[in-house]
Amino acid sequence: MRWDNLSAPPDGEVPDGPAPAAPPLPLALPGAIARTFDTPGFAGMTFYEVRAKSIINRVPASSRMSFPWTINPYRGCGHACSYCFARGTHTYLDLDAGHDFDTKIVVKVNAGELARRELAAPRWRGEHIAMGTNVDPYQRAEGRYQLMPRILSALRDFANPFSILTKGTLILRDLPLLKQAAEVTRVGVAMSVGFVDERMWRSVESGTPSPRRRLDAVRTLTDAGFRVSVLMAPILPGLTDTDESIEATVAAIAASGAVSVTPIPLHLRPGAREWYAAWLTREFPALAQHYRRLYGRGSYLPKEYQREVTARVRVAARRHGLDRAEPGEARQAESPPPSPEPEQLTLL
Repeated sequence: MRWDNLSAPPDGEVPDGPAPAAPPLPLALPGAIARTFDTPGFAGMTFYEVRAKSIINRVPASSRMSFPWTINPYRGCGHACSYCFARGTHTYLDLDAGHDFDTKIVVKVNAGELARRELAAPRWRGEHIAMGTNVDPYQRAEGRYQLMPRILSALRDFANPFSILTKGTLILRDLPLLKQAAEVTRVGVAMSVGFVDERMWRSVESGTPSPRRRLDAVRTLTDAGFRVSVLMAPILPGLTDTDESIEATVAAIAASGAVSVTPIPLHLRPGAREWYAAWLTREFPALAQHYRRLYGRGSYLPKEYQREVTARVRVAARRHGLDRAEPGEARQAESPPPSPEPEQLTLL
C-alpha cells in the first residue's frame, strides 16, 4: 500500500522531549510516533515522527519546473498561511487541509541520514535540488528537530547544487553551512514576502515571522555574500494589490538588498480554496462575492488581472532599481508545482 515506506523511529533516534499521552494516529501513519510539547510555541500541535524510505523526490516532468528534484523534510506547516497551496496534500495522509495542516506536522526524522545516503548513490548525477517548494523547511518545528543542518552538510560534502525558498528567519542559524556550501557549489536563496502590512500578516499568515523580520534576514544573507531574490507572494486581490501596498512592499524589498522581486498573484487550489474562503468570509465578508467572480472558473485568477498586477509590480521594481529575475528563476517562482499525486510525494 502507499504508506509502506513509513515506519516508527527506533528508540534513541528522536529528539528529547516529554512523553505525554499519545494522540491518536491518522490511519495513514500507523507506524508513527506522535508527540506533543509543553511549550507555548507548540501549543495545540502534534508531531508525527516517521522514518521515510527516501528523501530526494523527483519532480514530475508535467510540472515544467526548472528544477528536477526536491527535498521536503516536513509535511504540514506551522506557518498557518490561510492561502497555502500545499494544504490539499495533507488529505493524502487522511488529515484535513485546514486545521490539521497547521497543527499536525509529519517529521521525517531520518531526513539528513537519507540525504547523505542518496547523494552517495552511484546512480545520483548531482542535479539541482530545491527545498521549500511544498512546505517550509524552516518552519517553527525545525527549531526543535534540526533536520536542515544535516541535509545542508550532506549537500555541502557532495558539492551538490541546491536552492531554498523560505519565510523562516531560522535560515540564519544555518548561515555558516550555507557559506561553506557556496564555496563548493551553487546555492540559491529566496525569501517569500507578499506584503509588509503587519495587520494583514497577523491575520492571514500568523505563524510566520513578520515581513520586516524576513526582510532583515534578506539583508543579513545579502551582507554574507548571497544574491537573494524575493517572491512577492501571494498578492491578495482586493487586499494587497493596491498601488499603495505594492509600492510599500517593493520599496521595502529593495531596501533589504534583494537582487530581484517576482510577483505571484494568489492562486487557490482545492484545500487552500476552502480554508482561505472561510478566512475571507470571517475577516473581509464584503469581498466574498468579488472572489467568487475572480475564481469562479478555477484555481487561478483571470490572465488579464495577473498581467495587470504583475506589470504594476515590475514598474515599481524598476523604479527602485530591482532587476527582473533570471528566466529560470522566474519560471520556478511563477509556476508553483502542481499538487502531486500520492505516489509522487516524498513521504509516501
